[in-house]
Amino acid sequence: QVQLVESGGGLVQAGGSLRLSCAASGRTFTNSNMAWFRQAPGKEREFVALVRKFGDDKYYADSVKGRFTISRDNAKNTVYLQLNSLKPGDTAVYYCAATRAYYSSTTYYTRTASYDYWGQGTQVTVSS
Repeated sequence: QVQLVESGGGLVQAGGSLRLSCAASGRTFTNSNMAWFRQAPGKEREFVALVRKFGDDKYYADSVKGRFTISRDNAKNTVYLQLNSLKPGDTAVYYCAATRAYYSSTTYYTRTASYDYWGQGTQVTVSS
């Protein structure tokens, strides 16, 4: 069992930055691949970024590539998402997710159904 708690969301102007954190409880964090998703009002939840369990393999949605950075600290059971150059279109609730499954193709990691555990979400609002 893994419990995930996100923090760090808030209101920021376009061009600004935020750092989201996701603290995980349980002993399986180091064996879990961790991801961030987001969901804007009236839209489906979409994949943002993935970091595999050893932290050496990362994958990003095209819409955030070059602006967002995912990282993890296995000693602290925490995964981070650094959001830079924020745009109003980045406004959403951001969710942390975990899965112990291994997929050779990163495509599977972009699907919400691939994840076993989810946090409650943290709101990010970007004003123009």
